[in-house]
Amino acid sequence: MKDVHHTAIAAKFNLRNPVHFIALGFGSGLLKPAPGTWGTLAGVPIYIGLSSFSLITYLIVTAFAFLIGIWFCDITCRDAGVHDHGAIVWDEIVGLLITMAFVPFAWSNLVLGFLLFRLFDILKPWPIRVLDRQVGGGFGVMVDDVLAGVFAGTILFLVPFWR
Repeated sequence: MKDVHHTAIAAKFNLRNPVHFIALGFGSGLLKPAPGTWGTLAGVPIYIGLSSFSLITYLIVTAFAFLIGIWFCDITCRDAGVHDHGAIVWDEIVGLLITMAFVPFAWSNLVLGFLLFRLFDILKPWPIRVLDRQVGGGFGVMVDDVLAGVFAGTILFLVPFWR
């Protein structure tokens, strides 16, 4: 029954609507299984493209992606009539960008950062779980993944110091 409800809500999404298209991670959030993983994967080319820019440019673009994500995710949630549908994955894309912000581009960093981010996003340790459950709207959709990105990025940044 849950899958039928999930599918009925997904039918309310319109990929021709640019707000939905972005909130759904360019459509990647509609892929099954594990739409959050597909959404994070959709963030990889964005990260690769941004990694050649200065840190300040990278952070400005990431902050803009976060801010516009609040709005896009809020509209998409309201259009679908849900708090945070699994197909809405712009938050995963921003979470990956946050994870990768303070490490140099290297495939090993990208793979480890991807895995760490997915781990924190799936497990939702405190306080991520609290934010996920108690904060609503577009900000609520975005904030738990921002914090998962901060946790994952902190560990990724510290890895070289543990060697």
